[in-house]
Amino acid sequence: MQIELTVNDKLVTWDVENDEFLADTLRAHGFLSVKKACDTSCCGLCTVWMDGKPILSCSILAMRAHGKKITTIEGVSQAAEEFARILTAEGAEQCGFCSPGFIMNVLAMKNELDNPTEDEIIHYLTGNLCRCTGYMGQLRAVKTYLGVA
Repeated sequence: MQIELTVNDKLVTWDVENDEFLADTLRAHGFLSVKKACDTSCCGLCTVWMDGKPILSCSILAMRAHGKKITTIEGVSQAAEEFARILTAEGAEQCGFCSPGFIMNVLAMKNELDNPTEDEIIHYLTGNLCRCTGYMGQLRAVKTYLGVA
C-alpha cells in the first residue's frame, strides 16, 4: 500500500507492507536514529513524534502514519544538540544508544509540561530504558534543560 506523510517537514510518498511497523519504514528510508531494541514497546528507543506527540514507532503500523506529520530527531536537531550538550556535561550520555528516543521524549516534555516537578519528570520518562546509567545524571540534565530546581 502507498502512504503519504510528512517527515521532518518534507512530504513523502512511500510503499509499505500492511504489517510493516513505522520504525522499520523510517529506518528503511534512512532515519537511522530510530532504533528498535526491546520488541515489547517498553524501551523508548523508537520514539518519534506523530503530529507533535511522542509515540513508540515500533508499535504503530506504518499505514497509520498516512496523512500524519512525523518528526524524528533529525527534524529537531538544534534543540536535540542543545539538550545533548547538557546531557554530556552531566556525564549522562554513556554509550548513546538510547539517546535519540530519550531526547525526543525530553523535548516533547518541554513542549507539554510547564515547570514539572521531579516526580512528573520521572513519570513522563518512565518508558525510557538505559542500560548504562543509574538515571541520576540524566535526571540532573533534564532538570537543568527545563530550568527546574
